[in-house]
Amino acid sequence: MLSKSQARAFFLGGTLVTFLVFIGLTIYSFMPKNDQTNYGKIDAQVVKGKEIWESNNCMGCHTILGEGAYYAPELTKVIDRRGDAYVKAVLMSKEPWQPRGRKMVAYAMTETDAEAVIAYFKWIGKIDLNGFDRIVSPLAKDKQ
Repeated sequence: MLSKSQARAFFLGGTLVTFLVFIGLTIYSFMPKNDQTNYGKIDAQVVKGKEIWESNNCMGCHTILGEGAYYAPELTKVIDRRGDAYVKAVLMSKEPWQPRGRKMVAYAMTETDAEAVIAYFKWIGKIDLNGFDRIVSPLAKDKQ
């Protein structure tokens, strides 16, 4: 059994060690060589694509980096899976697109807007996912 002063010393020592480990890991994670965000590749086209993504509430149905709704496909690596032309055709379509019985709104985007969204998807697709090839919705039927 520890005395009161020993318990206090144990608590303060443990707190100090934990604090130092936390500070060390924080400094390590903010080192430039550990940057996984792809931040340096953001340009005006990517920003415009992100604004279009948000203004159309795409996250209400889709996910990016695992965040969003699970009604429609995960789009983090959509350019790698489907290619520019496919995504552009879906975004510019004047008719609602209906894969597997789910209906996507026909945004009928201009070519400029569709290319901006594609630039955003390309940028998102280059973020380091720590070895995960793709993020799969927990509701997906195909979890390969």
